[in-house]
Amino acid sequence: MNKVYSILLAFVALFTIGKSAIAQQQPNILWVLTDDHRYDAIRAFNKMLTGNEISKLGYVESPNTDRLTKEGTTFINTYCQATGCAPSRASMHYGRYPFRSGVYQFEYHNNNTENSYPHLPEAMEKLGYQTVHFGKLGIRLRTIKNGKAVKENMYQTDIDSRILADEGLTAWGKKWGPKEVNGQKLKEQIKTSVEYFIDEDGKYYYISEKLEKENPQFAGMAQEAYDKYDFMRKHSPDHPETVFSPGILAGVSSRPAGKTRDGYYTSTFIDFLNNQNENFLVGTKTYKGVDTSKPLFCHIGFDFPHTPVLPPADYRARFQEHTYKVPELDDAEWKKMPEQLKKQVKKSYSNDFSEEEKQKMIQDYYAFCAYGDALVGESVDAFVAYSEKMKQEWMVVFVCGDHGWKLNDHGAVSKFTPWDVDSHNPIVVVSSDKKAFPAGKVVRNFTEFVDIAPTILGAAGAKVNTKEYAYLDGMDMAKVVSKEAPVRDYIVGESHHVTGPRAYIRTKDYCFSMQTRPNTKRGVNMEWALNASYKDLDPALYYTKNDPDEKNNLAFDKEYEKVAKKMKEKLINIVLGDNRAEVNWGKGSNAIGTEVFKSNFAPGAHDYKLKL
Repeated sequence: MNKVYSILLAFVALFTIGKSAIAQQQPNILWVLTDDHRYDAIRAFNKMLTGNEISKLGYVESPNTDRLTKEGTTFINTYCQATGCAPSRASMHYGRYPFRSGVYQFEYHNNNTENSYPHLPEAMEKLGYQTVHFGKLGIRLRTIKNGKAVKENMYQTDIDSRILADEGLTAWGKKWGPKEVNGQKLKEQIKTSVEYFIDEDGKYYYISEKLEKENPQFAGMAQEAYDKYDFMRKHSPDHPETVFSPGILAGVSSRPAGKTRDGYYTSTFIDFLNNQNENFLVGTKTYKGVDTSKPLFCHIGFDFPHTPVLPPADYRARFQEHTYKVPELDDAEWKKMPEQLKKQVKKSYSNDFSEEEKQKMIQDYYAFCAYGDALVGESVDAFVAYSEKMKQEWMVVFVCGDHGWKLNDHGAVSKFTPWDVDSHNPIVVVSSDKKAFPAGKVVRNFTEFVDIAPTILGAAGAKVNTKEYAYLDGMDMAKVVSKEAPVRDYIVGESHHVTGPRAYIRTKDYCFSMQTRPNTKRGVNMEWALNASYKDLDPALYYTKNDPDEKNNLAFDKEYEKVAKKMKEKLINIVLGDNRAEVNWGKGSNAIGTEVFKSNFAPGAHDYKLKL
């Protein structure tokens, strides 16, 4: 009996040691994502792409990201799958193209369809990871319970921007239905979301025309904040600027560096790492710190440099010393611009801003990027220090924006278009495993945002080439480095927000985009583009080799007719005909629709090959 018991104990001990050894082989992983981040704000990226560290617009600084490129591998020709926050972030978390997942814009959606598969943090949890998120997530995922769509928690621990805002740990935020302002009760509660700013002394400035009208004691509050923080809000000839106009394109933070919204993402993440197997406070709320018995998967979603563009005062002052070359929209470009892209430009038109306004928005944008770069550096350093203290392998995945941002490029601000400035977003992977991701290496082959999930899962030990992970559309970027992955001749994507449904395909020398349908009604007339006239497709073709700024639309130029036709046919077959999925999710947050509409007239069209 004792002998049997001893054998059992030995077996359990061996099993436990084996599990521990496997866990130690799994690296801690930090995934850092910024928002609306132009690649030209990073000096190292500019050097790789143009040979000059400085942006074509002027001075930028990014010492921490530059350091990451020296320590790891840069995938310089990475492109996003949708040029809007929510669908782009969904493509990263699901590892799937919008036309496969059915998430095309800012819609609420559920995980209860036959087309639903595990998202990245869910898959990482199954691999034994502790999953945690800080900051902006931006994915409107729901799950259906008792016939209702309720919020789905993607990460085991989620310390998001709303929690920090509720605790007063942001310089800027939005609050639903405030009942009082700076200790004074409102006569009428505002039953909407209200923008606010907090100064160093904890004073709130709410920006609400309704609040001021219904509560005269607060009249002039928005104007006071507007003047104090030197705001420049979005405006156009049709919508003159007021203190209540949406979208702040320039200004100064109401709090110093480190005490901003993004600053608290970093400091809270560091608190999490420093409280090993212990609880810690975020304002008045209690959270569990890092669990040292598990490998760590952490995602930080920074808000910078998304509007409101409000760099801390010291960063702002430094960048105000520089004068920038402003991109301009000319008549020749406007005349040839497709109607869908004109629609986006008109909505965010900035070409008629004064020279002073244009300089101000560019200076503050790049200043905000520089501040964010410092926070990225702090976050990465803390993560690497924790991993090395624990004698664990580690990997950092830095993604430069969920998409880009225009600074009067094509005459507009904002994003939502297939132009390079909106869709080109390099990735840097730094790892303790220098064989998988060599230091200082630059990969120039195409990569895509759908590659992020299989890359992280592959590093975590998942066999991403097996049937279990067949739903993933991307490639493990470690295989791209080792040249075991197919070489892409092109990248593809599709965006629906603002412009309306529009798909794009990009090769080394060309970019082609077109309207995919006249409306966004899911499951209706999905193959419209097959029978539409070429003119109705509202096409754009740019020969990027000679026209890197994509100003001269050649879609109707006879000389490029064959190229346009080939790219059009390939794009239609991929996004409309190779296992396309659409779901009528439901109205607003009540996303209880589960019927999947399919279009699959060209299976296998997405083979990465396109010879022009």
